[in-house]
Amino acid sequence: MAESPPLPVTLDRASTTPLAVQLAEELRAAAAEGRLRSGDRLPSTRALAAQLDVSRTVTAAAYEQLHAEGWIAGRHGSGTYITTAPPGSLRARARRAKPDVLAADAVDLTPGSPWAGGIDRSAWRRAWRGAADVAPLLRPQRAGLPAYRAAVAEHLLRHRGLRVSGEFDDAGEGEAVLATGGTTAAVAEVAAAVLRRGDVVAVEEPGYQRAVASLRAAGMRVVPAQVDEDGLLLDSLPPGTRMVYCSPAHQYPLGRRMSAGRRVELVERARHAGWLVVEDDYDGELRYDVAPLPLLAALAPDVVVHLGTTSKILTPTLGTGWMVAPPAVVTAVLEHRDRTGTSPAAAGQLVVIELARNGDLGRHLRKLRRELSERRVLLVDALQAAGIPMLGDDAGAHLVVPLDSAAAERALIDTGLRRGLLLDGLARHHSGPASWYGIALGYAACSRDQLRAAIPILVELFDRRSASLGERDGG
Repeated sequence: MAESPPLPVTLDRASTTPLAVQLAEELRAAAAEGRLRSGDRLPSTRALAAQLDVSRTVTAAAYEQLHAEGWIAGRHGSGTYITTAPPGSLRARARRAKPDVLAADAVDLTPGSPWAGGIDRSAWRRAWRGAADVAPLLRPQRAGLPAYRAAVAEHLLRHRGLRVSGEFDDAGEGEAVLATGGTTAAVAEVAAAVLRRGDVVAVEEPGYQRAVASLRAAGMRVVPAQVDEDGLLLDSLPPGTRMVYCSPAHQYPLGRRMSAGRRVELVERARHAGWLVVEDDYDGELRYDVAPLPLLAALAPDVVVHLGTTSKILTPTLGTGWMVAPPAVVTAVLEHRDRTGTSPAAAGQLVVIELARNGDLGRHLRKLRRELSERRVLLVDALQAAGIPMLGDDAGAHLVVPLDSAAAERALIDTGLRRGLLLDGLARHHSGPASWYGIALGYAACSRDQLRAAIPILVELFDRRSASLGERDGG
């Protein structure tokens, strides 16, 4: 059988990133971007090693990692092929489900979704009616609507302790709020406006893979940076790093917060090394135990770009977010928007303006914190009573149950789907080889009744996994 054509892969032998990691990253990106499609046959590890002039150990290690993540699959006597989707995706989980269990009927316990069911429908309709009364725009608002920026500035002061201006100075510059289309769009926008193609951006590992994909699409070279219980490990950032992306208030997906000491160290290193730090505060309003630590943007407004979104506190329907950045970055982003003819959509901004003006946004946030805090208590109490370990602060809308391997993670996700639960694993949240395994349990997308019904099933699944580990280890 003829070998597959050469793959469009380039390895940087001068990089500190291992060749196997680079290869896995290149193939993963090619599959995610559609350059490699489902059913495409890959070269054998031997043939690919010859093509790239590397040892077969490199290609075998890369294939092994991609196989563990579900990007590729082997067919006996035929070869290795790209699969339709990685096993962590909802589409792949639904595809593997038995016919009598439809994904649409399963309880969604994946992280990243808001409690949209808790939005007061009267307030929602009132906000849209108020937004509809505003005359259509004649020209795009590159920075965002002034009233929206002012509402966000007040929100940041009241709920995140960050004092910024919603307006610009006379020169059109200054540390001010810019409207965005959300954090994912904003990350790519900052990179495209400030950096050059091929610049190195360090991203937490595990971390938010949509940000990774967005940065790659903008032409950046993404390098994974490891995290521990205190947050980003700064010594894991490679030489030549230009930008650092992190989620210090509630690390995604592990759910931990960056320690005060690590925050100070990060901003000091950023100033010394010339890094731009992007702080993704995707759900920083949702903390239930103590007041959150100061934002990086409050500690170092000169080197930090702060990003926020309405997607986790309200709904992705609005497609709105915000950015607070140093003056030079603000100017660069506005110039980029002028060059590309892009602007954040105004419709969602108008709805947020109305929700804030009527006091409905503040009322919803109080209700949201109370509801999610109580849901977290239900879940945590049940898991603790069963002796099941957990990761994550008393914050946000998800927690993590660690597991020991990719196989255990996949098996539990599959079993959960057969029992009517949509679960998410940690392995898919890596851009390099997976180093964390477990289940990230979201408790916002479902109803409280659904969560109550799901908890006994979760406890049973995790207990069964613990029992099998004990038997394997001779316990």
